[in-house]
This record gives sequence, C-alpha cells and structure tokens, in this order.
Amino acid sequence: MAGTGSGSESSAPRKRADARRNEQSLLEAAAEAFIASGVDVPVREIAGKAGVGVGTIYRHFPTRAALIVAVYRHQVEACAEAGPALLASGDSPCTALARWIDLFVDFLVTKHGLAEALQSDDATFVTLHAYFIDRLVPVCAELLAAAAEAGEIRSDIEALELMRGVGNLCIGADKDPRYDARRMVGLLLAGLRLH
Repeated sequence: MAGTGSGSESSAPRKRADARRNEQSLLEAAAEAFIASGVDVPVREIAGKAGVGVGTIYRHFPTRAALIVAVYRHQVEACAEAGPALLASGDSPCTALARWIDLFVDFLVTKHGLAEALQSDDATFVTLHAYFIDRLVPVCAELLAAAAEAGEIRSDIEALELMRGVGNLCIGADKDPRYDARRMVGLLLAGLRLH
C-alpha cells in the first residue's frame, strides 16, 4: 500500500504540470482564434490549434464564457508582467513605457468580439473590468513614475487617464483600414515627452 501511495504522489505533480501546459496551450490557441475569427469561433477550431481534443477544452473551461474570461485574464496577466520586465531591461524608462503601451495597444485592438462579450449581461464577465483596472493601472503608474523621475516625461499625467486615452484612440481601429491607432497613440506619447 505504501508503494501505491508514493506512486500516485509522484504521478500527480506530472499530471498537474501537463494540465497547466494544456491550459496554457489552450489559452494561447483561443487567443489566436479570437483574434482571427472573433469569440464565436468554433471550439473544435481552438482544439485543433492547441493540438488537443474538444473534450480537453471543456474539461478546463466548461462554457464559452469561462474560456473567454480565462483568455482575457491570461492576456491581462501577460501585459501586467511585461511592465516590470521592460523596466528591468535596461532601456530608458520612457522606452519601457512606450513598449508597454505598444503591448497594451495590441491587447486592445486584437480583442475582436471580446469587448462585446464583456459588455453582455452574463454575470461571468461582471468583475473583469475591475480586474483589468486593478492589474494594469499600477503597472502603468510604475512606468509613468519611473519615466517622470528620469526627467523623460511630464509628471502630471495619471495612469488611468493615459490608459483611457490610449483606449479611446484604439476604438474602431479594426473597422477602418485608413485609421492607424498606433500612429495616434505615438502622437499621444510624444506629447508626454519633455525633450
């Protein structure tokens, strides 16, 4: 019996690691599928991109809403983790801020249908906006503060107002090929610089 217990204990971590890898693979495949085809993309297409069966998706995410929430949280976390990494990269704080804003723009303009899903009446989505604000505003604030302390940008802008400005510039970017949201965001960031 003792051998049986130790065998299951040693296989359990491997299963958890496999499950985590499957989940990461699913989230990345779902994000790619959402970008290409919107949030209503067939689950079998996501499973194919991830190299897993449809059942595996439903084991991890029992509903489409659960999958959408998980993809959204995954993307928010990636954006949140990028801020400190960019600051630590050795580039100037202003460059780190610009690169982070570029990632934030990617997040905003590639959601294809995610915004509409998040505005639905589904209770699953209610807390996501607060999660987004709670995770990303402090990262943006840290980048702004570092750039201001380095004397590279104005010090009178708040993280939330910058993020709202960037967000507003990204609205409709996927509907008009003549509109370049990145160019407009670049102009906004240029306005923050002191030199």
